Amino acid sequence: MKTDTNKPLAFRRYPSTTALQCFETAARHLSFTNAAQEMHMTQSAISKQVAQLEEMLNLSLFYRTPHRISLTPAGKAYYLEVLEILKHIEVATTNLMSHSSNTELLKIVSHPTFCARWLIPALSGFSQEYPLINLDIKELVGPFFSEDQNVDIAFLYGDGMWSNMEAIKLFDEYCVAVCQPQYLQDKTLSTDCLDDYVLLQISSRLSAWYEYFKQQDISVDGTFVGPRFETFHACISAALLGYGIALVPLRLVEPELQSGALVMAWDYAAKGRGSYYVTYPISSGQSHKVKAVLEWITAYLAISDEREKALGLVL
Repeated sequence: MKTDTNKPLAFRRYPSTTALQCFETAARHLSFTNAAQEMHMTQSAISKQVAQLEEMLNLSLFYRTPHRISLTPAGKAYYLEVLEILKHIEVATTNLMSHSSNTELLKIVSHPTFCARWLIPALSGFSQEYPLINLDIKELVGPFFSEDQNVDIAFLYGDGMWSNMEAIKLFDEYCVAVCQPQYLQDKTLSTDCLDDYVLLQISSRLSAWYEYFKQQDISVDGTFVGPRFETFHACISAALLGYGIALVPLRLVEPELQSGALVMAWDYAAKGRGSYYVTYPISSGQSHKVKAVLEWITAYLAISDEREKALGLVL
């Protein structure tokens, strides 16, 4: 087969989705026979689609022997690209088919633990109140969110300064040291020495324990030692299982404190360096769906603040 890669691709001469599907299936199975079974086509039809694709690309995608096929280097690279293309087509088509013509899709991103423990409870009932706004919520570790991303709203932790973004402060962060009640048994609860305790660490905040004690003018060793976890959610789970003491934002651990599943090891809340914000592109400020979420979150904050005051959890 010719391999003249300098030959330009004719204007609008692109592969059909059928050809791409046949290639992707054959590449995944490394078999035209198995691909034909999955696609409900004949083996010769699959082979013909792939051959026409190779002819158009002017490249060999498979090595062919009498008993097997394997991907060429170009075929391997193309397979990964085609796989993503087909996934995008599937998602776009499914999204369109699942929504009526008069609905809007609201794309939200948030830090993982904040999303599960605060945002999702905060949005409870939103879909019933706004049935024409469909929520698409993604958890991302970050950093994330910029104008070139296809996101409507992000719930972020930081200083509130993001380029070309409107940021509305939700609340400050206060972190508390929590552990399983049984973990404190047979231990002298003192900050003079930490030898009896295991301090659970967050990978992205390795100085958190040091700052926690520093704010109290307490100088101790060993604040950087302990099992490390990527998210607050994992750290809270470890505390619930008795691994040690976790230093986590108060608002993210309120259910466990209210139920007694966790208790505060020391009666102090350390103010974090940043705060939690809801942010969105300045250009989207007048969007109906963005306004709806902002109003909903504002109302939820008012209710939750009153509840926390009644429980004595507001700092």
